[in-house]
Amino acid sequence: MSRQQPTRNRAAAGFVAGFLLLLPSIGTGQDYTAPRTSAGQPDLQGVWQALNTAVWDIQDHSAEHGVPAGQGVVVGNDIPYQPWAAQQRQVNYENRLTDDAEARCHMVGVPRITYMPYPFQIIQTTDQIVMTYEWVHTIRNIYMGGERLPGPIEWYMGDSRGHWEGDTLVVDVVHFTGETWFDRSGNFHSPSLHVVERYTRTSPDHILYEVTIEDPEVFTESWQMRMPLYRRVEDAVRVLEYECYALAEDQAAQ
Repeated sequence: MSRQQPTRNRAAAGFVAGFLLLLPSIGTGQDYTAPRTSAGQPDLQGVWQALNTAVWDIQDHSAEHGVPAGQGVVVGNDIPYQPWAAQQRQVNYENRLTDDAEARCHMVGVPRITYMPYPFQIIQTTDQIVMTYEWVHTIRNIYMGGERLPGPIEWYMGDSRGHWEGDTLVVDVVHFTGETWFDRSGNFHSPSLHVVERYTRTSPDHILYEVTIEDPEVFTESWQMRMPLYRRVEDAVRVLEYECYALAEDQAAQ
C-alpha cells in the first residue's frame, strides 16, 4: 500500500459520509416547497432524467459485457412473480435481444419510459400535463380529469389520468399492451397492468418518482419502485431526437 492510500481512503470516507447526509433532503423534500405555476399548481416543468441502471435491470445486478453493475430501484428488491411468470421472465431474458420492445424500436411503456437513459421534458397546463421523450418521439398526455375510454384497449403507453394530492402529482395508468417490459432483462407484465405513479418535487433539481405496480395475471401482490429524477441544467437544454431502426425486423420482412 502506498503512503497516500490511507489519506485517500479517509478522504473518500468523508465524501461518502457527507453525501449520505444529503440523501434525506433529496429523497423526501420534507423541508422543500415546490414553486407554483400561474394556476397555483406545483411546477414540475423542465427537462429531467433518471441516472441509474434500471433500464438494464430494475433489480440489483452485477456487471456483464455491455451492462453496468447497478443497485435496483424495486423497493425491497424482490418482484412477487407467480411461479409460471418467474419461468417466463427467464425465457424473456434468453430472448431479450429480439423480443424486447426496445430492441424492436417500439415505445417501451410506463413506467419504463421514465428511466430510459435519455432526458424527457414535462410541459404543464391546468387540465393536461404533456411529457415528451427522446426515445422514438414518444409523447405522453396525462389528462387531469375526464372519463377513460371503455376497455379493454391495448396501448403501448396506456391511458394516463392525473390528479394532485397536495404537492404530489398522482397518475393512474391502465389500458396497456402486454408487449412491453420493465427493463432489458425480461421483467414483464400482462395487458392487465395497473400503474400508479407519484411525482413529488423535492428540491429545485430533483423529483422523487414512486411507482406502484399491480397485475393479478403475473404477480401475487402489488410492488413498488422508487428513484430520484434529476433536472438537466445545461444552458439551452432540450430534448433531442432518437431515431431507432430495427434491423432484425427489417431482415425478417425480406
